Amino acid sequence: MKWIRALHHLETLAHTCADMATRPRTIFPLRVTRLWAAGDILGPVRDVDRITVALVVDLPVDEVPWLTEPHGSQHWAQAARLPQSPITVRWRSAHAPVWNHALDRPALIWDVETGVAEATLLAITDGVAETVRPAAPSAAEHRARLDDELAVSLRALRTRTATYADRRWGPGKLEPVADALWRAGEGYLDLLDATGR
Repeated sequence: MKWIRALHHLETLAHTCADMATRPRTIFPLRVTRLWAAGDILGPVRDVDRITVALVVDLPVDEVPWLTEPHGSQHWAQAARLPQSPITVRWRSAHAPVWNHALDRPALIWDVETGVAEATLLAITDGVAETVRPAAPSAAEHRARLDDELAVSLRALRTRTATYADRRWGPGKLEPVADALWRAGEGYLDLLDATGR
């Protein structure tokens, strides 16, 4: 997709996040508090395949393990029209750093308290997002971050495996439980690969 089109999608999502934050909690109980951009959109001006973003939600870390979808995220995403957009979403907890091995030095695009970061969008538009990205973590910080994420992911994998085992032969649809287990497994394996274990 052309650079200008990618920027349009990113800016539209930022304004959608702001709009969704004003909607009643009774309809949208999942609260997105920040939008971060990551990946190719933070590089030089060029065509990109997809935009990678992190949506930060006000949930405990254990409820948002890597590559999983927190409860209510599909409802939120549908309302924000994310399935129709060329955007890859990574859900993150507001109670841990947003960055990891895959979300390398992301740039803050929108915050529920401060609004859209116009200077960041302008830097991305001009292909100079490097000027608005945080400093790279040290090797020790990177390793500690991955270790923390791996521990959260392993707990999620164990919990969701037990839930699957409990529901395996019970009444009702198994698909949501199986999908949750699959996502937890995918996240754990991705982190395991990233740590080189």
